[in-house]
Amino acid sequence: MPLPTIIQGGMGVAISNWRLARTVSELGHLGVVSGTGISRVMICRLGDGDLDGQVRYALSHFPDQAAVTEILDRYFVHGGKRPDQPYKNSPVYTVTPTKRLDMLTVIANFVEVFLAKDGHHGLVGVNLLEKVQLPNLASLYGAMLAGVDVVLMGAGIPIQIPLVLDKLVKHEPVSYRLDVQGADPDDDIRIHFDPERIFPGLALEVGLLKRPQFLPIISSFVLAQALLKRSEGTIEGFVIEGAIAGGHNAPPRGPLVLNELGEPVYGEKDVVDLEKMKQLGLPFWLAGGYGNHDQLQKALDAGAAGIQVGTAFAFCEESGMAPMLKHSVLSRILNADGADPVRVFTSPVASPTGFPFKVVLQQGTLSELSVYEQRSRICDLSFLRTIYKRPDGEIGYRCPAEPIKDYVRKGGTVEDTVGTTCLCNNLAATAGFGQSRILDNGSMYVEPPIITSGDDLPKVGQHVRVGKTSYTAQDVIECLQNSKLEEVSGTVNTQLPEPG
Repeated sequence: MPLPTIIQGGMGVAISNWRLARTVSELGHLGVVSGTGISRVMICRLGDGDLDGQVRYALSHFPDQAAVTEILDRYFVHGGKRPDQPYKNSPVYTVTPTKRLDMLTVIANFVEVFLAKDGHHGLVGVNLLEKVQLPNLASLYGAMLAGVDVVLMGAGIPIQIPLVLDKLVKHEPVSYRLDVQGADPDDDIRIHFDPERIFPGLALEVGLLKRPQFLPIISSFVLAQALLKRSEGTIEGFVIEGAIAGGHNAPPRGPLVLNELGEPVYGEKDVVDLEKMKQLGLPFWLAGGYGNHDQLQKALDAGAAGIQVGTAFAFCEESGMAPMLKHSVLSRILNADGADPVRVFTSPVASPTGFPFKVVLQQGTLSELSVYEQRSRICDLSFLRTIYKRPDGEIGYRCPAEPIKDYVRKGGTVEDTVGTTCLCNNLAATAGFGQSRILDNGSMYVEPPIITSGDDLPKVGQHVRVGKTSYTAQDVIECLQNSKLEEVSGTVNTQLPEPG
């Protein structure tokens, strides 16, 4: 497989949707869909009536049409639900998921990758999180059924993925050792996935699958070494993500120190030694603050195969972010006069995962975060729940964003709940799928969105052409590939050079 120079970042939930990934792929680079929470996204698209027919088009190509019929009967709403009606929910994942839930997850990932790959021969990847372990086996299988070319995974140490990919090529049963708080060293708690149990006879119908290349997302050379030493199966390269990248960041190495604003402080220990990375003999891409041509050239000069870019693509026209949110952020950036700034805050507590998480503050003040603290605490999607071992030896599930009394009853502490928000619901709302709820007082409540971005967000205005208020994925790629864009009659020359 030819190495791409530009990898479009995999941003969830559904920000890196199939439209964005397909556009980037058609332009000769690696387009990436986010598989995080994608079952929820497909349910919402069907609940909204799938008005453009794209989901049903992809579903018509899935090799088990009986399973497709079951999903359509359960979730599709002709013409779309009313705005005040809630979206239907699927069951939440446990260590022993139902057949129906695994089936839904497989098909949702198939749909997203299929649509991203449809109509061209470019490369498409899927991005998953090690921190969201429970859906990952079914997610990988669904993406592979659609012919995904690359799997990218961060937010943890995904040493088990290469062997899983090798087995899923042959539709073999797989298992995944789970991170369980309070588990004993000898405990081996796993989730199991058997393609034959979910889709009987499918393996004979479709034959061997393509084994995608695996690119772990790392933040240290030590982690790269550990992955190569401990993984069973091959790793084809690495994405090295710095602390200024958007979404979840790796915690700083060493004791946590906060700056005067309350953000984690990163130091020299958190900078990856690229000379050591080159000695590993595998290609690597640099991510976090590489959203222009000069940074791309800097990465190439340092020995990288290229760069991964997220923030610039997150606010382009093709991304899955709700249009009004993109417009709001971009208008403030384009009209910045110092009085109404857009700022990115790295919160050490907002994410239930415990990882630092970047939040866009449109008004430039931390008081904006109070809207998340005031929401009714409901944990009904549960993708970020932590698995823990109860005193009786059984497995339990808890999340610091759930009702505080429930979290404490399960052994959590009140301190862990302070400032934590429900990223599952918030990020779904950012993609336009905010859940509607009727509160006890009879009023309607819609889950608020939360926007995440890298620290270089103020620079995305460079992609907006003269006289425009938005930009496309092609604009981003042209900016990355050209140090100077040729302006003609107030517009920019749109002729792309050869990818490379």
